Amino acid sequence: MLNCKTLSLFSCETNFFSFSVFSNTKQLKEMVFRMHHFQQAQPETLDIVQSTIAKQLSIDESTVTPQTKFADLGADSLDTVEIMMALEEKFEVSIGEEGAQNIATVQDAADLIEKVKAAQN
Repeated sequence: MLNCKTLSLFSCETNFFSFSVFSNTKQLKEMVFRMHHFQQAQPETLDIVQSTIAKQLSIDESTVTPQTKFADLGADSLDTVEIMMALEEKFEVSIGEEGAQNIATVQDAADLIEKVKAAQN
């Protein structure tokens, strides 16, 4: 458990900033590692996710970017389930229904796969 005090600041917009003061350097290093490690998926993972989605939807891979939403690709709920099953098979992971429900973009899918892979190791 990290021992820290958190100061949260709200701007006039919808942005939220949070600053933590850690009691020792080790805790700070652990937090930085976690943030860096899980912030975004590896480029290789993202490439595989993009190509898998394009193949499943029979669309040009260049139209599938990290920010692309599944709905913008014309994917319905059945397509999304099939995409997630293909990704589970390709990466040899089990994403589960709960995890899949939180995916809106291609980047979300790649990030979730990285998170699941890290948890399995």
